Amino acid sequence: MNEVRRKVLSIYAEADAAVAAAGPRCDASGRCCRFTEYGHTLFISHFEAEILLETAPPYSQPVTRDGCPFQINGLCTARESRPLGCRIYFCDPTYTDRMVEITETAIAKLKAIANEHDTGWNYATLHHFLNAARQQGPAVSPADNMIPPDSRFSLPVVQPPTG
Repeated sequence: MNEVRRKVLSIYAEADAAVAAAGPRCDASGRCCRFTEYGHTLFISHFEAEILLETAPPYSQPVTRDGCPFQINGLCTARESRPLGCRIYFCDPTYTDRMVEITETAIAKLKAIANEHDTGWNYATLHHFLNAARQQGPAVSPADNMIPPDSRFSLPVVQPPTG
């Protein structure tokens, strides 16, 4: 497994554990994925975008800032590869302070990875990365030539697992 990818997934696991320990309430309302309607924006790093795009299901284009294209019938269809904001954000008002702490810790660790590996820091909205990925076209190599042209693909920083 690529070292950068392994480190990002480790940050995901740490954030998941911190959230579980905090025990925020989830009403399963789907408000977290309807950004404009509830007045929030999902920002992600380039590392998170690549991991998301590796396994996320196909999505309609263009993606707007209004909501997450992976929320289908109130459920997340990209749950395993979801970015930190999706892992950490909950509507529970009693969790707000802890949510900020967990987020700041995780983002600082992602920035440290960017510095350590000299990748630069790219942090933007979800729709920015999803639209940019489609505009660049799929990165199809001979090893994965079975991927249809309109399917998902990774951006060039985090290498997907091999083998």
